Amino acid sequence: MASWMKEQAARAKNIQVTAEDKEKALDAQPVPPRTAPGQLMQLQATAERQRKEIADLKVQLDRGARAKRPISKLHEVPGRRRKLTAEQYAELKANLAKYPLVHPVILEAREDGEWNINAGNNRVAIYRDLGIEEIDSIVSEMEPDQAERLAFFSNLFAPSLSDYEKYWHFQRLQETADALTQQELAAAVGLSESHVSKIFAFDGLPAEAKVALEERPDRLGADAAAQLSRAHSEGRTREVINAVERLVKEERYTQKEAVSSVQAKPATKPPPAETLVVKHGKRNYCEITTRGGVIGVRLKVEAERANEWAKEIQALIESKLKQ
Repeated sequence: MASWMKEQAARAKNIQVTAEDKEKALDAQPVPPRTAPGQLMQLQATAERQRKEIADLKVQLDRGARAKRPISKLHEVPGRRRKLTAEQYAELKANLAKYPLVHPVILEAREDGEWNINAGNNRVAIYRDLGIEEIDSIVSEMEPDQAERLAFFSNLFAPSLSDYEKYWHFQRLQETADALTQQELAAAVGLSESHVSKIFAFDGLPAEAKVALEERPDRLGADAAAQLSRAHSEGRTREVINAVERLVKEERYTQKEAVSSVQAKPATKPPPAETLVVKHGKRNYCEITTRGGVIGVRLKVEAERANEWAKEIQALIESKLKQ
């Protein structure tokens, strides 16, 4: 899968060429293009080849041996199961308890005579919950990397797939595809760079927050994740973890509230300066102000005595300290 992804990332672009050009490119062996027209033709042909490959994989599924197989011999492969919310899982369970399975689950044979589940992990899990011992299935003859690839794209573009699960798939794909850049990854899976970049906002979350999200990945979208990640980078890590954990546990707690809870609090304004007035007869002799630990004396009359009064104030403070 790594080599396929690297090749796809290097070549896939959205370009226009003629049908004849695409037909020729599909039959040709991939070679490094030397001219701009040749490069455009080969990149578009790569996208055509990908669509043809996925169609061929589906044909292989249709030709698979369909039969009821014991659930006790079916095994889940990490990364192939789509995470459902409790509500989605309950709805699917209620449906499967009442109606027969419409689409068989897809399996791949193991060396021990049992099977790995390629597609349909949730259906198998529900059948286990219901105590049903067998499930309608097809055994595919795909190579392991082909099965992994089809499962990846099947999950990636599922309508109910959460942003965090997309991130998890992208991250896993990056790790297995020789450290693809986000730009290369976007080209490989046919999404815009901005969309992929947005999904990778989850990268900036604390590890504890990511662990919490595995339980309910649907609770946090990429936009809110970006703001929480920013708060984490600014040192409000504990607040971010608390916000995510609360999102997972409390259905009524919203993403907006979570983001608000980690925002930097505005600086507290100092209290307004207090002004004391000393009168001499009916006139204001001086004003005394205090602000942030500073005491100021402003003489309204007899300004020439400022130094004298400063020494008087000094003497007063010293006498107070000696008491």
